[in-house]
Amino acid sequence: MTTRREQVLSSLFTLLQGIGGGTIVLRNEVLPERIPAAGLLILRDGTPGEAEVTLSPLRYHWQHRAEVEVFVRGSSGLELAFDTLAEGIGQVIAADRTLGGLCDWIETDAPEPADLAVEGAPTIRAAVLILTLHYTSNDPLG
Repeated sequence: MTTRREQVLSSLFTLLQGIGGGTIVLRNEVLPERIPAAGLLILRDGTPGEAEVTLSPLRYHWQHRAEVEVFVRGSSGLELAFDTLAEGIGQVIAADRTLGGLCDWIETDAPEPADLAVEGAPTIRAAVLILTLHYTSNDPLG
């Protein structure tokens, strides 16, 4: 049996894969050498932080901060490509903020994109999206 933490993160990973359009979605992987034309997302498990505890019944209430690294590349239209991918992330999360009931709520922070210049290659626009996953477990191990 998996922990609630792993159930939530696995469900989030599956949800992000629903963006489509050729976007590659990875989980806890090393950044590949090439960024696909449709974009790349890497879900990082992040940290659950310290739980709030209720005693009767015993429950652990988490505000788990996961990260989604977002990458797009191109020589023109980079702003639009990034915006389109960020909008896609927002749409799939808004469609199921509870991950089918596994999570109480998912909050997203606004991205802060930065351009990365790579010699001899198209510019890469990257950002880290912070997702706060609110969920409850019966165990302090998640």
